[in-house]
Amino acid sequence: MQELSKQNYNEIIGAMKNEINEFHIYNKLAASTKDPHNKKILTSIANDELSHFETLKKYVPVRIKPSRFKILYFYLIAKFFGLTFGIKLMERGEAQAKINYAELAKSFPDAEQIAKDETQHENQLIELIDEERLKYIGSIVLGLNDALVELTGALAGFTFALQNSKLIATVGLITGISASLAMGVSEYLATKHEEGDKHPIKASFYTTAAYIMVVIVLISPYLILTNVYMSLGITLLLAITIIFKFTYYVSVAKGAPLWSRFFEMSLVSIGVALISFGIGYLVRLFFGVDV
Repeated sequence: MQELSKQNYNEIIGAMKNEINEFHIYNKLAASTKDPHNKKILTSIANDELSHFETLKKYVPVRIKPSRFKILYFYLIAKFFGLTFGIKLMERGEAQAKINYAELAKSFPDAEQIAKDETQHENQLIELIDEERLKYIGSIVLGLNDALVELTGALAGFTFALQNSKLIATVGLITGISASLAMGVSEYLATKHEEGDKHPIKASFYTTAAYIMVVIVLISPYLILTNVYMSLGITLLLAITIIFKFTYYVSVAKGAPLWSRFFEMSLVSIGVALISFGIGYLVRLFFGVDV
């Protein structure tokens, strides 16, 4: 057997840990997946990962214990946030592993075949994207975008015009729920007359649910605090947080750009809020509103 350098030894140990962990993750996901197509792909990838581990073990015949924490972590992420998101997030960690395999292949021919298998995994994962939540991602984006832009703007305007936390929260909730229902109906009609496999009622549900979720989060500071300007500041921070988290989710699950979309949505939401705040000031000034 070829003598290993310290660097090669550490690289193989790291690769073995990665392979055995991913074997258990894929295997656990396959066991909990009902869809036959997805189950077959996950089982196939799990078997490949185990094969890679056994191949590497020929060079470093040591016992490697899988990380229970890592296995549970990615399993729970996949169950809560979707199979595709969980797997894509995990596969991002394989980018470094591929570099290691490329280096190892110079001394160990088996590593080249493992690197090719890892590339095939990504192709299989693209085919694996057959989740309802990703199919309706456009409807969710529609609900989130509209709620973030419209409600942050409306709350900013209400903040200066009304000057009362509970009243702002009440008007914001009524405005938000009415707008969410209107958006849901619009999405239903739009989807019904589109060609595709999306169900109009489901598309409407995802849009409405996303909108209402944002409404509840954004008005929550006004229900807790009495200082309306502090409430508005926290609401804007919450809006930016929602934008970042959802943009990150889409960037991982769909391979979309992260920062350009995040900054675009953030600037639009904050810009509309500032304009609406100014409108609220003018309304209060010219109409003499005093609450």
